[in-house]
Amino acid sequence: EFGVSPAELPPDPGVDAEAREALDREVLELADQIEKMGPVNVLAFEEYREQAERLAFLTTQKADLETSIASLLETIRKINATSSERFAEAFAAINAHFSELFQRLFRGGTAQMRLLDENDLLDSGIEITAQPPGKRNQSILLLSGGEKAMTAIALLMGIFKYKPSPFCILDEVDAPLDDANIDRFAQLIREMSEETQFIAITHNKRTMEGADALYGVTMEEAG
Repeated sequence: EFGVSPAELPPDPGVDAEAREALDREVLELADQIEKMGPVNVLAFEEYREQAERLAFLTTQKADLETSIASLLETIRKINATSSERFAEAFAAINAHFSELFQRLFRGGTAQMRLLDENDLLDSGIEITAQPPGKRNQSILLLSGGEKAMTAIALLMGIFKYKPSPFCILDEVDAPLDDANIDRFAQLIREMSEETQFIAITHNKRTMEGADALYGVTMEEAG
């Protein structure tokens, strides 16, 4: 096994029997440990080097991802902060316009929007309360059909006063309104038409009277 003949071995140093037994036990123990280790993988170092290179690559990739995530979270934080600031500004302005137009359309009363969670502007719900003249403050769900329509018109026009839209289609929004409210509605639309072109689908003659152009629609068959 070692390429050495017995004659070439060094002479026996004369180890006593007890020391020889200890050596024999050590040999058996070492042989048992070697056997438990199994066959030696001569490619282990090469495989280690490959895995070390892969570990270094993945570690770099992990660091890049963590940096990107941190940058993305910071960008989201800045966007949320800017969005919250702009939303708060728009909400306050629209709320003021809404209250003003509500009082104008109803000839009095109060109306406002309220955030359900003022600490979380971007996910907060919005509650609208309205108090027409002579009625107590209540949710818009408790208003009559005409009052709901007028409240919705006040809110819509309040949004348009803050940021006008080129076009607005109103489909039968004046249907539940009486003549007095129709006149106030038509006057408001006339004023708002300086910034927005309104297309009103209506059956009401008073609303038609205030239009710049009329387009009639008929059906081939009745109904």
